[in-house]
Amino acid sequence: MKTNVNIENYRKLVQTYIDLHVYNAALFWADKVVALTGNPKDVYWLAQCMYLLKQYHRAAHLLRSKNLHKSNFTCCYLTARCLYEASELSEALKLLDTFEPYMFIAKDNMGFTSEYDIKFVDETSKNQAYASYLLLRGKVFEAMDNRGLAADCYKQALVADVHCYEAFESLIKYQMLTAAEEEELLACLPISQECSTEEAEILLTLYESKLKKYQTPSLPRPNESKILYGNSNSMPNNKLLSSLNLTTHTSYSPMIPTSISTPAVTRNNDKNIVKSNEPRKPKTTPMDTSSNTRLMKLKNSLDLQVAEAERLYYNCDYQACNLLTEAILKMDPYHDACLPIHISCQVELKQSNKLFTLAHNLVDLYPNLAISWFAVGCYYYIIGKSDLARRYLSKATALDRLFGPAWLAYGHSFAIENEHDQAMAAYFKASQLMRGCHLPLLYIGLECGLTNNVNLAEKFFQQAQNIAPDDPFIMHEKGVIAFQNSQYETAEKHFREALERVKIIKKGIIPLKWCPLLNNLGHTCRKLKNYDDALEFHNKALLLSPQSANTYSAIAFVNVLKNNYDEAVEWFHKALGLKRDDTFSTTMLNYVIEQLTEEKSPYQDCPTEIPKYNIESKTATTNNSQSVAESSSLGVQRDNTEMSDMSMSIEGSGPTT
Repeated sequence: MKTNVNIENYRKLVQTYIDLHVYNAALFWADKVVALTGNPKDVYWLAQCMYLLKQYHRAAHLLRSKNLHKSNFTCCYLTARCLYEASELSEALKLLDTFEPYMFIAKDNMGFTSEYDIKFVDETSKNQAYASYLLLRGKVFEAMDNRGLAADCYKQALVADVHCYEAFESLIKYQMLTAAEEEELLACLPISQECSTEEAEILLTLYESKLKKYQTPSLPRPNESKILYGNSNSMPNNKLLSSLNLTTHTSYSPMIPTSISTPAVTRNNDKNIVKSNEPRKPKTTPMDTSSNTRLMKLKNSLDLQVAEAERLYYNCDYQACNLLTEAILKMDPYHDACLPIHISCQVELKQSNKLFTLAHNLVDLYPNLAISWFAVGCYYYIIGKSDLARRYLSKATALDRLFGPAWLAYGHSFAIENEHDQAMAAYFKASQLMRGCHLPLLYIGLECGLTNNVNLAEKFFQQAQNIAPDDPFIMHEKGVIAFQNSQYETAEKHFREALERVKIIKKGIIPLKWCPLLNNLGHTCRKLKNYDDALEFHNKALLLSPQSANTYSAIAFVNVLKNNYDEAVEWFHKALGLKRDDTFSTTMLNYVIEQLTEEKSPYQDCPTEIPKYNIESKTATTNNSQSVAESSSLGVQRDNTEMSDMSMSIEGSGPTT
């Protein structure tokens, strides 16, 4: 009796086991299907099962033994992918070169036609196929340390398929482009041609949220603000947290990005929230309403929440950032994009206990990820054990050599111990890997300034400013260099420019991070003899950090220059109360007290001269009685002599007339 084998059932069986991630069973039945049919499509799925089982050499050998890598693009791509995963980069690049870009010819930026018969296993879009080809080619170049060609391939992949997020992420995540180049790339993408109006708005919002945020303090972009805060940019962060079904701590009221964190403002914020809940007529058009509705559906996207947390972090709003990252990690405890921001925020806030727990959990669960050992290194960094910090940060860079935060923290571990050469070596390595990031150049310039190499520091600061022209940190460091060169007017200009950049997003009291900026402005104004402005800036710095002994001594010194010795003594005493071994305050306090003793009377209406007393001596009235009473009055004369000596000492102690 003759029976027919239904091959389609076995093929469906292979697909089912692949979907269920039972790869060994899928491989078993895929091998039997190939034995029964020998169809190139079945051979491809057999190689796909091998790839999923990480049998890369076996899969590549299978496809090349059937010569499918020469006749079928999908098989060629899978073969190159296997060779890339097996670290055979030269073979992978050689194979990719067999399908040159001219085989895909663009047509009106909408699709691709081909001069040759580009065969696919399934109905794969040629746009996506070409984008995947360029993406893999870029990864091969990146693995070969040719980051320039890799960046070009990623850009071409995005132009071929604007939805190829992995190419966009590779450009953004590994700092291949500057902020200006990122904006230019986003502007030249054919989004409007490949997407509808609604899809284009969503795609632009998502891509814009991933752009750099540390080149200058910034507010949320318009579409991003609509998603996160509704129709108002000034919605408080507890509104954002409530959308995540989480509450804030009672001991801290989240700050509005453009507000002052004081009890009065908190009360006003509560009133504004109540008012905002009152019904009112919308002023938007139907088109705007439908657009807002579409965007509001993205509120639950954690990627947008992470982007907002990153913006808060680079705005130095660490408390609000920490609250937001904690909320995100409660929903997704191991969000790979949120963890670096959360760890960095804990370093800034010196939360060593929380970081210790997080680092242990990450090492237990993901010992092969760089972020786990980065967390361990950061923990040892904030508790002051730099040697251990360097050990684990070095391990993080070994696991992922492109992980920029680990390289920067590695350099910081040297810089905190004044090991300037080793710190600069780490920063130079970071600058090579993070071409579009200005922070390594900024830190190199900072180390040069600490070694009194002022000219070289200025060059690095200028290079950093070419990448990020509006970064207030660069302006501040340029002001410090100008101050060291006694160029006080130039220093004041840089400091004031930095302060204006910070005040763009902070109306009122600026973050604590900028306390040195205010003090440096005070020092500069003191050098320029603008004592009133100097006191104003030092007092503002004192509001940010009330326990800073340096700020107290700076205020006291300005009062000395204004001849306000009484106030100076009071401020120096406050400084010494916080820092007893402050040499400057001790020396200046002694000087001021000496000045007061010379210029000020010890009490009111104190005479300027000691009174002079005249003591009259008794003389003998008769010469006869002198001889008779000589022997009997000898003791009295001795007493008178002693009194005369005493009176002379009093006179001698007073001023001469």
